Amino acid sequence: MRVFVTGATGALGRYLVPGLVTAGHEVTATTRKPGRVAGLREAGAEPVVLDGLDREAVIAAVLDAAPDVIVHQMTALTGGMRDIRKPDKLFAATNALRTRGTDNLLDAAERAGTRRVVAQSYAGLGPDRRPGPPKTEEDHDDWRPIPAASGGRAAIEHVEETVPARVPEGIVLRYGGFYGPGASDVLLDAVRRRRMPLIGGGTGVASFIEITDAALATVTAIESGPPGVYNIVDDDPAPVREWLPYLAEIVGAKPPPRVPAWLARPAVGEFVVAQMTTSRGYSNAKAKKTLGWEPRYASWREGFRAWVAG
Repeated sequence: MRVFVTGATGALGRYLVPGLVTAGHEVTATTRKPGRVAGLREAGAEPVVLDGLDREAVIAAVLDAAPDVIVHQMTALTGGMRDIRKPDKLFAATNALRTRGTDNLLDAAERAGTRRVVAQSYAGLGPDRRPGPPKTEEDHDDWRPIPAASGGRAAIEHVEETVPARVPEGIVLRYGGFYGPGASDVLLDAVRRRRMPLIGGGTGVASFIEITDAALATVTAIESGPPGVYNIVDDDPAPVREWLPYLAEIVGAKPPPRVPAWLARPAVGEFVVAQMTTSRGYSNAKAKKTLGWEPRYASWREGFRAWVAG
C-alpha cells in the first residue's frame, strides 16, 4: 500500500517507517525539520518537509502522495520538564497538532479519497477522579477537571471523536507510556538523578508500551483491523509505587524520594499529583482480540530490563 506517515521522525516514527518499508509498503514520510530528510530517505521512505498546521500544504502533500492510508503521529514533544505545573502550556504545540493538525489531515483524506486514517492518542497516566480497574475503550475517561490541563484533554477527545466519524476506516490508537531506545531518555535521567519522587502513596496506575511493540501495533492497524479506538498497552498495568522503585533499582539509583501530596502540589501542580495518585491504567484486551496483536514485552518488568541493558 501507499502509506503517508506524518511525524515520521518522532519516537515512534523512527521505528514505524522502517517497519512499513520492510513490510513492502511505499512510504511517504513527513518531518518539520529539513535536517532529518536524509535519514528518512535512508530508511527507504520518500521524505517531505511539512508543517502539519499548514492546511493547504498538508492537502497538497497528501494529494501528491495519493495514499491508501494516512498515519497521524504528529506531536511536538521535546522531552523537557519545563512548565510541568502548566500542562496546557507545555503541550500547546501538540494540542494544536491534535486539533487543527488532525482536521487538516482529515480534510486532505477526504480530498484524496483516502479511506483509512490511523491516529495517535494517549493511554498514559491520567488525572482520573478516583482509583478503579483498568479502563477499556468503552469506559468514559472520567478525568478530574484541572484548569491547567483542560486543553490537553479536549485535544485528545477531538482526535478520538473526529477520526472515526470523518473517514470510513478511522482508527485511533491510544498508546501507553512509551519506553525503550530513544523513547523516554528523560525518564531514565530523572530516575538516576532522583528527580522523580514517589508522590503520596504512589497509587496511580500506569500502562506502558515498549516503543517497538507500539510500532508493530501501528503496522497491524495500518494493514488491517476494523475502525475504532484501541488501547495499545502491555498486559501489566502497575501503580507508581511498584514500577518507579523497580526502575530505580535496575538503573543502579537510590530509591526515589517520597513526598506527601500536599507538599508536592505547589512544586509540580495538581495534574501531576493526580497522575501519581488516582490514574487507573488501561486494558489491552480489545487490541489483542480484534487486531490480533501481542506485545513482545508483556510486562514493563522485562521491558525495562531490556531497555536499561541495551
